[in-house]
Amino acid sequence: MNHKKITIIDVARHAGVSVTTVSLVLGGKGRISQATAERVNRAVDELGFVRNRQASTLRGGESGVVGLIVRDICEPFYAEMTAGLSEMFEAQGKVLFLLQSGASGKGLMRCFDTLLTHGVDGIVIAGGEGAMSGLKEKAEEQGVPLICATRSGGIDGVDVVRPDNMLAAKMATEYLIRQGHKQIAYLGGLSNSLTRAERLGGFCATLLQYGLPFRTEWIIECDYQQKCAADATELLLSQYPKISAIVCHKSSVALGAYFGVLRTGAEVGGGAVDSFFQQKIALIGMEDAPESELTEPPLTSIANSAREIGHATARRLLLRIGGQNLEVQNIIVPPALVERASA
Repeated sequence: MNHKKITIIDVARHAGVSVTTVSLVLGGKGRISQATAERVNRAVDELGFVRNRQASTLRGGESGVVGLIVRDICEPFYAEMTAGLSEMFEAQGKVLFLLQSGASGKGLMRCFDTLLTHGVDGIVIAGGEGAMSGLKEKAEEQGVPLICATRSGGIDGVDVVRPDNMLAAKMATEYLIRQGHKQIAYLGGLSNSLTRAERLGGFCATLLQYGLPFRTEWIIECDYQQKCAADATELLLSQYPKISAIVCHKSSVALGAYFGVLRTGAEVGGGAVDSFFQQKIALIGMEDAPESELTEPPLTSIANSAREIGHATARRLLLRIGGQNLEVQNIIVPPALVERASA
């Protein structure tokens, strides 16, 4: 005779409560009334539900699991940040439970509820753009520490660890200006991106600071795919041949721009040197990647310290999990110039 496996959903229906409430009772977390807890435990006994590792954790104890929600693990920034998180948590005997909410972030609430159901000790949301209303309240109600590790934005009243996007763009633009460039474009990112808005702010402010005008037609949108960046670069340079340098929104955009420059018959180079024989275009990318060393010449970048952002996020969340009463912080990890040899 086949016996149907009893799930936490069955327990919730039998007790007349939500799945989240059952999870909180089993894990000993959250503010649950004694009457509700007794009803859930009675349902567990009556149905013969087998408690898993998280459910059998001592009341007030820890599961040893930390939840992480990312939109797209293939993005180099979040892949590197995830590695940093994993290093820190594993050193403390904890493991990451990784979920992906999708490029649009539509699955964020589903992922969040799944992690709460599994009784995680804390949750990291990687990516702070988009609608995240109600997450802070849910986390507080259920006693689960929450932190954002992101390129920009975050949730009001929640710890945020992020890079300094304006400073990164300022450093990139100043680097090109010191090389002698005066006709500088910005390539990459989409108009609805807060990260892009912050970087553009740093880019435009730096041009004005040095008395250089910025032209809106030299600020080009494109996604992070290299082909898109290559096509956009080729079109931009064919329309505006006086451009001598481009600040690239991401490392993948910089690599695409590299091939776009070559398509036009120009060379990729550093300083703004007039050449009768060959035009040179300087490129600098943000969010450094190892692939930047493979071009000829290698591409200079502004590193965003994604791994360090992961480390800092883990350290902060571990303090929260340990019960320390901390004021909410906006932790900024500074960028660094990675200057490589160039022609």
